Amino acid sequence: MRRRDFIINTVAGGAAAWPLAARAQQADRVRRIGVLIGYAEDDPETNARLVAFRQRLEKRGWTEGRNVHIETRFAGSDSSKYEPLAKELVATQPDVILAHTTRVAAALQRESLVIPIVFVNVSDPIGSGFIASLARPGENFTGVMQYEASVVSKWLAMLKEIEPRLERVAFVANPKTTPYDYFLRAAEAAALALSIKMVSSPVATAANIEQAIESFAGTPNGGLLLPPDGTTILHRDLLIALAARHKLPAVYAFHFFVTAGGLMSYGTDQDDNFRLAASYVDRILRGDKPADLPVQAPTKFGTTVNLRAAKAIDLTIPPGLLVAADEVIVNGGCLLLAQSGHSSRAE
Repeated sequence: MRRRDFIINTVAGGAAAWPLAARAQQADRVRRIGVLIGYAEDDPETNARLVAFRQRLEKRGWTEGRNVHIETRFAGSDSSKYEPLAKELVATQPDVILAHTTRVAAALQRESLVIPIVFVNVSDPIGSGFIASLARPGENFTGVMQYEASVVSKWLAMLKEIEPRLERVAFVANPKTTPYDYFLRAAEAAALALSIKMVSSPVATAANIEQAIESFAGTPNGGLLLPPDGTTILHRDLLIALAARHKLPAVYAFHFFVTAGGLMSYGTDQDDNFRLAASYVDRILRGDKPADLPVQAPTKFGTTVNLRAAKAIDLTIPPGLLVAADEVIVNGGCLLLAQSGHSSRAE
């Protein structure tokens, strides 16, 4: 081989090999996922959600310690921590961030308009300014919706069904840790058709919660509506105890309030929402852009009722509500009802 041909072939071969080597190096790079959770680190529900998230990632080929590193921060429903934790997490320069709750997502948005962010437990992503539309998010945000505002109609109907004498409902949540007005406006509109007066009850601390419910309970024929909110989740045991003490029927956005002793709930499957979010994280790590990934609506909902809690406040679960239930708490035990024919098994 002539020297000139050798040089050309060597250069050409090196040029062809370089992209392959670069791609291999890119594929072998450990990816970084940031996670900012709005709840406390020691909350069992937080741990359950993160397990579901990691399991779905592993199913998609991402194993922590091998090809992915997950950096997690917990705000513990303390709104003063959102900004510093968001700043701290963005500084680690992750490839993608999982943002849990509306206020967490807002804090991260203020820190970065570039890093892809997948949200979960966000109910009003358009009104919150994260995306342009559900079909075409448009910027660095996409994710899984928590609830549409219309879900409050279901919650109020459940309260009216279990207590026909219901006249007043306290809307209990923290405006700093949930899209308060988004749900309240819908609740006020839905309440008109049921002849119910909505009572706005913003809270921020355990003392606020106790004071608000003590004051509300002074007038008869009342009930409680608790939309998704990090503060009320943090103080759920107190809320459940206060509702029982004052014999107030209450409807919750999450089933774990009911398994902890609350009366009833209708809500999304939280584990499934985190699995959906993990699927989006996977797609972004593989090259998809958030702007091209339509926001997903939750796919699984369930109704949970607690017969023991109903009996404690002198109420009977109506047959229609009982038949519609996916899960029934009986004397501390759980009866799961399959929707196809409502066959059952005790646990």
